Parts: sequence; C-alpha cells; structure tokens
Amino acid sequence: MVRAERKVSRQDLAAAMGVHYQTIGYIERGQYNPSLDLALKIAKFFALPVEALFSLDPFRPLTDEVYGRKQP
Repeated sequence: MVRAERKVSRQDLAAAMGVHYQTIGYIERGQYNPSLDLALKIAKFFALPVEALFSLDPFRPLTDEVYGRKQP
C-alpha cells in the first residue's frame, strides 16, 4: 500500500485531497470507488500513474508479503 509505504497518514492524505479520512479507508478497503477527479488527485499526490493505484481488476492481496500470513 503506497500510502503506508510512504508514511502518509489517512488524515494527512484526506486533508490534502479535501475529503474525510474515512473516505481514504473506504477506498483502500475497496468499499468505495473514488471519482475520476479524486483518483487523479491521489495519483498526482504520490507522483504515480493512476493505473498504478487503481484498477478494474482486483489487486493481489498483500497479506503474505506485508503481514507474513495467509488470508483465511
């Protein structure tokens, strides 16, 4: 997760994007799809192409790599 890797809090990213911090959490958990405008702003914030952050296909879970365990 780019935000965590770059040590940016949900609150800080939300403030920079002009949204509530819970919106960032919803996006990260896949419970909310951002508008095109918000997706582009987030990509610009991290200086990455939007397709590096968002996709129509689910990203592979990082559970093993990040937490050292498998998903249940």
